[in-house]
Amino acid sequence: MPIVEFKMPKMGESIAEATILNWLKSVGDTVAAEETILEVATDKVDSEVAAPCSGVITEIRFQKNEVVPVGTVLALIDSDGATEGKKITIGKTEHVKAPAAEAKKSPAPVKVKSNPDAFLSPLIISIAQKENLSLEEVQSIPGSGADGRIQKSDVFNYLKNRKYPIQRQPSTNNQQPSTNNQQPTTNYPKPKINFVEGKDRIVEMDRMRKMIADHMVYSKQTSPHVTSYLEIDVTDLVNWRNANKDDFQKKYQEKLTFTPLFVDAVAKGIQDFPMINVSVDEKNIIVHSDINIGMATALPSGNLIVPVVKNANEKNLVELAKTVNQLAESSRTNKLKPEEIQGSTFTISNVGTFGSLMGTPIINQPEVAILAFGIIKKRAEVITTEKGDEIAIRSMMFLSLSFDHRVVDGFLGGSFLRKVGDYLEQFDPKTQL
Repeated sequence: MPIVEFKMPKMGESIAEATILNWLKSVGDTVAAEETILEVATDKVDSEVAAPCSGVITEIRFQKNEVVPVGTVLALIDSDGATEGKKITIGKTEHVKAPAAEAKKSPAPVKVKSNPDAFLSPLIISIAQKENLSLEEVQSIPGSGADGRIQKSDVFNYLKNRKYPIQRQPSTNNQQPSTNNQQPTTNYPKPKINFVEGKDRIVEMDRMRKMIADHMVYSKQTSPHVTSYLEIDVTDLVNWRNANKDDFQKKYQEKLTFTPLFVDAVAKGIQDFPMINVSVDEKNIIVHSDINIGMATALPSGNLIVPVVKNANEKNLVELAKTVNQLAESSRTNKLKPEEIQGSTFTISNVGTFGSLMGTPIINQPEVAILAFGIIKKRAEVITTEKGDEIAIRSMMFLSLSFDHRVVDGFLGGSFLRKVGDYLEQFDPKTQL
């Protein structure tokens, strides 16, 4: 009887594994081709996976919350629908022996000596390599996942609390002891959290919030953050947008927000200063040829996601508006595809949407800079006209650029920020759509 292997599909260039969220079918159930039978999570996006053929599920090899490499066989489907006489089993990863050919395709897990029921996933191994952790050190980390599995958050928590002992040299002639450039050991206790029973309440972080927390802590540990600020006059830009938004809606059936205008200015600024569009790989700087702008977007749940405008420098204003609106809508309705949140090379955050004057955004790794746009606020400003200095009502806005001081110095960061500000301040009010 023909048995079809149901494998974890490839859901994006950089995605090597996914977490099983829920099986919609059980062993023995009949499924139709293209029917959704599984929900998986990749990074911050939940995706549905359809059956490759019609038939009966005869075996399920992985269960809820298990992390599975792309290409691994998840289940077996009898495409003839005949299950009589066949062995129907539900097993866990360690109970299944994959065919030799399949074993070559997916990375073999490294067994943890101190926790025989867990293993080191490819993601954990990758993080350990980047952080220069030895195998023994990783194996000593307590796992909070199912069956003691070591999760990404466990490694980051370990790194956050890891202590570096001071190596002191004997002090002579009033010389200060050497620390060998290592961080001092501290015995400062973790502050106690006061919890009032019956008044305070505990809210467990959801999966996305945990990942955001891990990513933010990792970014702060990785990049020495510096933030520069710039105040700009966007009166011409605001007046043009307000005068054209209704006609734009009628002509293209799209809203004209400020976001595509911001994306356009940033893309142009990156073209002028390409070394802001890079990533750091140990001692190497990777200069990205594509300009993919991530948009930090708030979700109804309160969480944050970053959909990506691919090749923003190649799109005109109408195309940018359509792309921005589509990504924003998909974010709000939880319909983003995995590839729509991958590949960003630079990120923007419109903190002005929430009324903030300015912000100090955290870099979206592995990028080296992030630009925040503050609220646009009308103020009385001194401007220079043909008649001399005058006071006028102007639309003003703050820009704040956080950058990775390992590879971006003040000159590059400040020059890029000034260039983006120039593009916004010098927006042509005669621009035609």
